Order: sequence, then structure tokens, then C-alpha cells
Amino acid sequence: MDKIFECNEEIKKIVLQVAEVAQYLWQNGWAERNAGNISVNIDALINKNLSLENFSVFKLPKIYPELAGKYFFVTGTGKRMRDLARSPLNNALFIRLNDAGDAYHLLVSNAENNYKFRPTSELPTHLGIHQMINKAGRKEKVVIHTHANELVALTQNPALKSAEALNRIFWGMHPETMVFVPKGVGFVPYILPGTQEIAEPTINMLKQHDIVLWEKHGVFAIGEEILDTFDNIDIICKSAKIWFICKQAGFEPEGLTDFQLDELKSLVKKFNS
Repeated sequence: MDKIFECNEEIKKIVLQVAEVAQYLWQNGWAERNAGNISVNIDALINKNLSLENFSVFKLPKIYPELAGKYFFVTGTGKRMRDLARSPLNNALFIRLNDAGDAYHLLVSNAENNYKFRPTSELPTHLGIHQMINKAGRKEKVVIHTHANELVALTQNPALKSAEALNRIFWGMHPETMVFVPKGVGFVPYILPGTQEIAEPTINMLKQHDIVLWEKHGVFAIGEEILDTFDNIDIICKSAKIWFICKQAGFEPEGLTDFQLDELKSLVKKFNS
């Protein structure tokens, strides 16, 4: 544990859970090279008396007023999920947004690391999502981005480039998908990754959904807990796998009927309360 937070048991737990999920992403083949990133809002767990005068400050491309003064645990740019699983604090770091919300303090104990070890290149998207969550008074604290093979493959099909078409597959292939992902997924057509341009439509989609697919790229998911957020991605990947298995076997998957899906909606509150 970084000595800045070494006495905080709740933060230790979060660091270990991020490492656990990083291992799952790697094992599933969703995290080639340095692909994927994770952020967690840890502000509620922080001792706010921490002195910031010895930590470097880095400017952000835009202002995040709702996140001013808040703390996050974020994966590092260029870092591999397999390395994060083994050594989380050498591959992820703590940041605090300044009081204006237009820059962040890099909370690394070793000052020599400040310019070598920086947050993920997708930080604008992560912060934009956290700001939307905070502004709306929602409870989600976790953002996960990964390159799930089955989901990227689905968005290669011109007939499936809409939330409606994708959700028909996800909900239709397996009952638990409707139960645990009742909001379905959003869809963002291809935009250059790592830019503010892709952040905005992603944030808008996450106002309505807990999961968003980026065309030909990957998936973003939000949740209250780290493992539950991973589970929701895993669930829709299961549905995608079933759809592909049916296609590979040479028949069109039947899917659940509208009546069966309506029946399942009665279980949503039971399993999500």
C-alpha cells in the first residue's frame, strides 16, 4: 500500500478488488497489452487533512466543478492489466482534483515518479462519467473500460449498430441478462478513443444505461461496487457468446419472446434491491 493511505483498510480493500478484476479482464482475453482502465471514486474514505503541497499538479483539458477536491484511484497510462493484478500500486495511482476542478494532484509518495507515472489516457471520459454521476446524486463509484472480444465483434455487424438491436440479443439469449442488466446497453458509433469527443456521447448514454458499447473498440460500465460492475459486463458477454455459438452451429437463435421478457421484468426489483 502506498504510504499515503497505508492505514486505510477500506482503501486497501478497493485496491485489492481492482487487482482482482484486472486479473479477470486479462484471463478473459479482454485486456491485450495495455488495454483497459479502471477508476474508483474513493472520496468518502479519505482523511481530508492530507497536505497537498508536496504533490505535483497537472492541468486537465476541461473543468470538472462537481469533482473539485475529490479523490480517485485510477489505473496508469501504458500499464498492463496482468501487471496491475500482480502489483496494483505500481500500475495504478491516487489523484485528487484541485479546488477549481481543472487540474489534479498526483498523490505518489516518490516524487521521482511524478512525470513517469500518470493516469490513463481515458481520464477525461472517466472524470466526465464521475461528474455526471455526482451531479445527478447517484451512488455509482466505479468505472471500468475493457475490450471484451464478444462485444467488439458484435459491433462489427452493420445490422447491430444500435442499442435496440444489441439489447434484443443480450436480453433474448439468457434470462439473467434482463434481471441483472434491465437498463440494457447504450451504443456509441466509432469516435477516436482518448478524446473529449468520445467522452460526451458516452456520458449521455450512461445517464440511461449502466453499460455502453463503443463501436469496434470496447465497453464502458459503471456500478456501485467493483466486482458487481465487472459481473454486469460478464453477463452481457455470456449472452453474446450464446448468440455466436448458435450462429456457428448454423441456426438462427430463437431468443426469449416479448412475453417471456415481460415476465422477467417482475424479478428485476427482487434481485436489484
